[in-house]
Amino acid sequence: MLRRSILSAAFRGRATRRPFSIVAPRGASVGKERPSDSQSKVFGFRETCFRGYNGFHGLRYQIYQDGISIAEKGPDPFSLVADELSLLANRLRSMVATEVPKLASAAEYFFKMGVEGKRFRPTVLLLMSSALNVPIRESIADGVSGGLSNELRSRQQSIAEITEMIHVASLLHDDVLDDADTRRGIGSLNFVMGNKLAVLAGNFLLARACILLASLKNTEVVSLMATAIEHLVTGEKMQMTTTSEQRRSMEYYLQKTYNKTASLVSNSCKAIAVLAGQTSEVSMLAYEYGRNLGLAYQLIDDVLDFTGTSAALGKGSLSDIRHGVVTAPILFAIEEFPQLREVVDRGFKNPADVDIALGYLGKSCGIERTRELAKEHANRAVLAIEALPASDAEDVLSTRRALIDLTHRVLTRTK
Repeated sequence: MLRRSILSAAFRGRATRRPFSIVAPRGASVGKERPSDSQSKVFGFRETCFRGYNGFHGLRYQIYQDGISIAEKGPDPFSLVADELSLLANRLRSMVATEVPKLASAAEYFFKMGVEGKRFRPTVLLLMSSALNVPIRESIADGVSGGLSNELRSRQQSIAEITEMIHVASLLHDDVLDDADTRRGIGSLNFVMGNKLAVLAGNFLLARACILLASLKNTEVVSLMATAIEHLVTGEKMQMTTTSEQRRSMEYYLQKTYNKTASLVSNSCKAIAVLAGQTSEVSMLAYEYGRNLGLAYQLIDDVLDFTGTSAALGKGSLSDIRHGVVTAPILFAIEEFPQLREVVDRGFKNPADVDIALGYLGKSCGIERTRELAKEHANRAVLAIEALPASDAEDVLSTRRALIDLTHRVLTRTK
C-alpha cells in the first residue's frame, strides 16, 4: 500500500511545474568536436541554477538514485534481448518486401543492416514482456499461468515489430515535412529517392503494421496502437500550426511531445500488458513507464539538439530552432528572459534571430532545467517499475533492473 500511495502521489504531480535543480547534470559533455559559432553560445551554459531550490523531491530522487545503483550491477539491457532483436530485424526486413522494386528499396531503407538505429523501442517492449511475466490473479492469459509461453511471446514480439514499423513510417513522413537531408548518419529517404516515394514507403509500412496488428485479433490492442498513430498525426499537426501563445506554452509543448514521441512507447507497453492478460492496474503501470520514459527521451533529445554535434546525432544539430520549432530549453530561457518572447514570435526565419535566442539560452538555465525535468520523468518511470507485482524469478527481476537502467541511459546519452 505504501509503494502504491507513493506512486499515485508522484503521478498526480504535473510535469509542467518548475522542476527542482540540485547540481549541474553529470555526463553533459558535448563531445570532442569543435562546436559551431552558434552552438558555442549554448555550450557555455551556467553550471549551477539553484534559484533557491533546496531539494529534489527527496523520496523520488532517492528512489531514482537507488534504481541506478541496482541497474548498474545488472547486464546491459540490449544484450538481454540481443537474440530476439536480431530475429525481429530479420522478420522486419522480410515483412517490408514487396514486388515493386522501388517501393521495396524505399520501405527497407532504414531496416537494412547497419542503419536500423538504436532499436530502443523494441528493446523496451521485449524487456517489458519479461518484466510482466508474473502469475495473473484468478485468470489465465492465452493459456499461460506461470512461464511465458512461446505463443504469448510471439504475440508480444509482434507488438515490437508493429511499433518499429510505425516509428520508421513516422520518421519518413517527418523528414518530408521538415525537408530533412540526413537521418541516422546517411541521406534521408526523401533526399535520396524523393518526397513521393518517401511518403509511399511510410504509408506502406503503416499498412504492413496494420495487417500484423489485425492478426493479433485483440480489439483493445488494436485500439491502443491506432490511438498511438492518431497521436503521431495530431502531434505533427500541433507542431505545424501553432499560435504565438501556444509556441510559448510549456503545457502545449509537453502535450505535443507526448503525442509525437511518448504515446507510441506508452501505448505499446500497455499493449504488451494487455496481451499478457494483466490487470488494468498493472497495464497502467506499464503505460506510465512508457509515457515517462518517452517524455524523458524527447527532453534529452531537445537538449542534444543544442549541445550535440551532427556527427554524433546522425542528423543536423540545431535542427528544431532552425525550423522554427520551440522546445523546452528555449521555453525555460523565456521564463528568465521575457524579452526572448518577441524573438520566438518572429519564428526564427531570420538566422540572426537564431543567434539571439542561442545567446539568451547560453545565459539561462534552460539546458539544466530541461535535464532536471527529464530526470523527474525518469524517476516516475522507475516508480512504475518498482510498483509492479512482486516476483522472486531472477529473469523477471533482471529485466526490471534493465528497464530501470534504460532510464539512466536515456538521461546520460550523447546521441
